[in-house]
Amino acid sequence: MGNNASELVDRLGAIFGPERTVSTPEQLLTYECDGHALERRPPQVVVYPESTEEVRRGIRVCAELAVPFLARGAGTGLSGGAVAARGGVVFEMARMNRILEIDYANRLAVVQPGLVNLHLSLATQKRGFHYAPDPSSQGACTLGGNVAENSGGPHTLKYGVTTNHVLGLELVLPNGEVVRTGSRMGDVPGLDLTGVIVVSEGTFGIVTEITVRLTRNAEAVRTFLAVYDDLDRASETVSGVIAAGIVPAALELIDAVAIQAVEAHLKVGFPTDAAAVLLIEIEGLADEVEATATSIETIARAHECRSIEVAGDEATRRRLWKGRKMALGAVGKIAAAYYTHDGVVPRSKLPEAVRRIQEIAKRHGVRVANICHAGDGNLHPLLLFDPSDRDEITRMHDAGKEILRMCVDLGGALTGEHGVGAEKRSCMPWLFSENDLDQFARVRSVFDPHELSNPEKVFPTGSRCADVHIARKIRTGGWL
Repeated sequence: MGNNASELVDRLGAIFGPERTVSTPEQLLTYECDGHALERRPPQVVVYPESTEEVRRGIRVCAELAVPFLARGAGTGLSGGAVAARGGVVFEMARMNRILEIDYANRLAVVQPGLVNLHLSLATQKRGFHYAPDPSSQGACTLGGNVAENSGGPHTLKYGVTTNHVLGLELVLPNGEVVRTGSRMGDVPGLDLTGVIVVSEGTFGIVTEITVRLTRNAEAVRTFLAVYDDLDRASETVSGVIAAGIVPAALELIDAVAIQAVEAHLKVGFPTDAAAVLLIEIEGLADEVEATATSIETIARAHECRSIEVAGDEATRRRLWKGRKMALGAVGKIAAAYYTHDGVVPRSKLPEAVRRIQEIAKRHGVRVANICHAGDGNLHPLLLFDPSDRDEITRMHDAGKEILRMCVDLGGALTGEHGVGAEKRSCMPWLFSENDLDQFARVRSVFDPHELSNPEKVFPTGSRCADVHIARKIRTGGWL
């Protein structure tokens, strides 16, 4: 490290102490990537704050030395969002993991960003509440990371993604100023700065406190597994359910490759000879749930559903959800590596999108496992590959690019819950004009004029994040 780097370590060490300041190459290897893994870059320093004041003081050092920084939660992100693209400082938020307040009367909680998502629901379940956004990694991912990426999950079909459940934030700006947005009661006059920050992927500063809505547990829940011998029929069932005006709490699709991985690893009872299964959950008043369950079963059988297993007790329900929640990890048992994509298509286009994913993967000679939040059109094709085979890596990337392009062409989006991060920022001109990207960058510059907070994320490279040369290259088929 040079003189500036040495000064950085010394000054941060004075704030956090040697036990909470990490700077040796061996220690920093842990922080060179997140769950995306293909984007790797170690930071210069990692610090472990325990308070907003420590974050503020640490950011002030970064500002004075013009050093980039970013916050990191559990590192479960899948778009390279927690990678230190320009080195600098990582604020590891794991020690800021407390529930500061639970207000049942007003159905809210105030938490620190390092709190694990699932821990909030566990803390409130005895009083009949939970926190609705439930990413598959909810047993590990943190609420600060969920805020940065606007995370979703299976049950956001009915309840909405993270932004729908965040009432207010405390944010340390890149100049060290501490600001608060929103309110405990939700809507306030003026601009919705809370909503802007939630989807900013850490490019506006570091969130140090989050006020969230709590959701009351439903009176009745019905969960069932619909089994199909044809992937098209399964995806058409999803469109049929939504077209009938039914909004389940969750409507998930798992294809044959993923089913076989789940059963090989977890043995939850998914039929290994099926082409696909739908995991469907409905919630509400008991009479309403009973009527809706009958309607969904009718629709499923009209689309040639082979069988339907109804979870008769909580143990069975947990077994079925274990298969879905741990499906991504199970795929790791049947492939040396896989690349998880996160495109979105209109729900009416789901059958076409699933067919085209299969065709694209076959054309590029890549195996694919589909695990989808099918009810809201959020696709998670997992492209399986051998990381030691350069040709296969190239084919995997080409297939992934084509899948994302297909999502956009069908009227969808590049991401539903994993964020843009480093992974998809070069694709942003597929959706937005140069003027759009320029306006986005202007908003960011209000919060972070020197682009120190999580740089090289979300926006394409360029002084205004809408570089003309790159935009043209992407639109003509370039892949950066």
